[in-house]
Amino acid sequence: MKIDEKEYGKIFLAPMAGVTEVGFRHACKLAGADLTFTEMVSSKALSYDSKKTKELLVTSPFETPKAVQLFGHEPEVMANACKMLELDKFDLIDINFGCPAPKIVNNGDGSALLKNLPLVYKIVSACVKATNKPISCKFRKGYLAEDNIATQMARVCEDAGAKMLTIHGRTRSQMYSGMVDLDTIANVKSTVKIPVVGNGDIVDLKSYNQMLETGVDAVMVGRGALGNPNIFNQLKNLQSIDKFNLIQEHINMLKKFYSERFINVTMRKHLLWYIAGETNCAEYKRQIATNENIDNSLELIKQILQKN
Repeated sequence: MKIDEKEYGKIFLAPMAGVTEVGFRHACKLAGADLTFTEMVSSKALSYDSKKTKELLVTSPFETPKAVQLFGHEPEVMANACKMLELDKFDLIDINFGCPAPKIVNNGDGSALLKNLPLVYKIVSACVKATNKPISCKFRKGYLAEDNIATQMARVCEDAGAKMLTIHGRTRSQMYSGMVDLDTIANVKSTVKIPVVGNGDIVDLKSYNQMLETGVDAVMVGRGALGNPNIFNQLKNLQSIDKFNLIQEHINMLKKFYSERFINVTMRKHLLWYIAGETNCAEYKRQIATNENIDNSLELIKQILQKN
């Protein structure tokens, strides 16, 4: 697979656990995201036919192209997940080798696999053999603060058959602190022949251009999109969509798939991100954080945006 801007675009929405549900992906897609990724999905939970896990796989009709991200550390289980019918609608299957969350790492998944490159090879190879869909890999520069195994990791994934790589320029130990290592991202790009996507700290046009200077084929925006799906249009120098309209789209898409309780809980953090930076709204924020009715919260958001 070669990244073709006509097919995949150049600015992707990162997979973020507890964040990139279908409503948020829909809003980002409307606001200019080229390729969207689901939250990371447990390959083992899929094999157990988990209803809750399968709910992570619902998609918006506007979400094309789209990718699913899987995590796990057992090659056979990962391969079986790649064969499941629920993944047929996705254009790309991504493997998570980068999640730094303790509950993921302590189970041997995510960035814990950066300590076992032979196992990484087995996982990627098994997934490649299990499906005709392109397999991509997302990883960090290393595990411990002083580690930098990014180029070795890139070669292993490429040799195993991966068609695209995404590199986050931090170690697992760094979590999200410190500056993203652009030099490491550039080194990964120069090491492999397959497309490389740069990830980390892309929050505006300046940081976007700095990432492009590494030579990457595309960029992936994560935390920079929280509360600001319009960052994709902004990076493309396109007109932004009205924020309130995007919030409505976000909520309405969730209503197609989820219960009112799920939507209320899920949207609290999103609504607070959407109004971050708005002035004179402390009391509104308190109400939104405790509100049990999404329509009431939406009315509060409308009042905040009209005041600012």
